Amino acid sequence: MYKKVLLAADGSDHSIRAASHAVQIAKIANGKIDIIFAIDDKTSKEEVLHNVDSHMIKQEREQKLAPVVDILEENQLAYQMHIIHGDPGPEIVRFANQHEYDIVIIGSRGLNQFQTMILGSVSHKVAKRVQCPVLIVK
Repeated sequence: MYKKVLLAADGSDHSIRAASHAVQIAKIANGKIDIIFAIDDKTSKEEVLHNVDSHMIKQEREQKLAPVVDILEENQLAYQMHIIHGDPGPEIVRFANQHEYDIVIIGSRGLNQFQTMILGSVSHKVAKRVQCPVLIVK
């Protein structure tokens, strides 16, 4: 049923909880999980300005997602990581719709609490526009 799972993650507590739910869902159907990490343009610019070394930027991103990856590896689930750039909501929707996932799992709030309150939440945008079921985890 849910063999092709897209997990939107940013390293927040909500995305870590979402990873646990993704594991449970993928295990039922012996599915595969794709992790998507969307980096908005502002964050990307700040990373470049504060870190000259692109290797260091990559390490910081991997460190943010380490708890999510650990959950998948502990449960011996196949996964693939996708890092995309752009406005997270629309980019996650575009990616999910292009690759025809069975379900998208996303935390209700990410690391950027201010943007969530002012501009509308990424999870809300994803739930409205993606063409498959969406599980929003609190």
